[in-house]
Amino acid sequence: MEQDRDTIYWHLPGFYYFFYLNQVIIRLMKDYPEKFRDHYRVGSVYGTFPGAIWNGGRAVFGLASKGDMEKIISTYNQLEVPVRFTWTNSLLTQEHLHDTYCNLIMQTADNGKNQVLVNRQVLEDYLREKYPRFQYISSTTKRITDLAELEEELAKDYFLVVLDYDLNHEEEVLKALEEKADRIEILVDEICFPGCPRRKEHYADESRAQLNFEKGTVYPCPNRAKKPSFSECKKRKAFISNEELEGYIRRGYRNFKLVGRGLPIELVKDSYMYFLVKEEEREFIRRKLDATLQRLTMKRA
Repeated sequence: MEQDRDTIYWHLPGFYYFFYLNQVIIRLMKDYPEKFRDHYRVGSVYGTFPGAIWNGGRAVFGLASKGDMEKIISTYNQLEVPVRFTWTNSLLTQEHLHDTYCNLIMQTADNGKNQVLVNRQVLEDYLREKYPRFQYISSTTKRITDLAELEEELAKDYFLVVLDYDLNHEEEVLKALEEKADRIEILVDEICFPGCPRRKEHYADESRAQLNFEKGTVYPCPNRAKKPSFSECKKRKAFISNEELEGYIRRGYRNFKLVGRGLPIELVKDSYMYFLVKEEEREFIRRKLDATLQRLTMKRA
């Protein structure tokens, strides 16, 4: 997908588990553009189909049929929204490349409209050779916090590079990257603690669980002590408010990402209302959203 320089792109979580929520918010943005923030559109929906061993960041168990894959991918693509796969498992080796299920997912989405987040070079090399029609994006799970390393990453053939959230307010970094701001994606509402020294270890633990199809013991993360909520997100150091976003946009940053994989749907809805919808229109859009979701849920039942 080519990007328009005057458009602000938002990358939404959970294309599978939030399938109804995401398609409804996308349709509302098309039906009521005057109620959403100016020049905003959905740039992608990211996540995984359950049970894919290439998935990283959050372990997701289960299985999706090919028919479900086709339906979900085509729904988003018909709405002109790319599906972005989180192929960021940090423990992958050569032996995992020919996984039948993961390759089926790629084959099903191989229409020139979709994207892949990558972490491991061994998988990236395989995917670029076998599936060249996808756009490839460097994942925040690489945990790149050094400016020189980040500039090296931007020199590579990536459609976008997702900024580590600990750099969200680092003025030296933001200024140095202004010339390439349109290739940077910023995660604006991360729930994790700033400067977490165990973040990469936590990603590895989730990757191991995905490979083994076994969650095992719960990773000892202090975030688990409190139920996640959007109000808690707003207290984090990395959070970027709507008022602050205006400054990022003026500097040329126009790709922003929202958290949500594995989180409560109410948190995700709150983030959509806050970031995407004009403040005075939130009640109207919330009513429309909830009513449509209720109808879809009843129809599905």
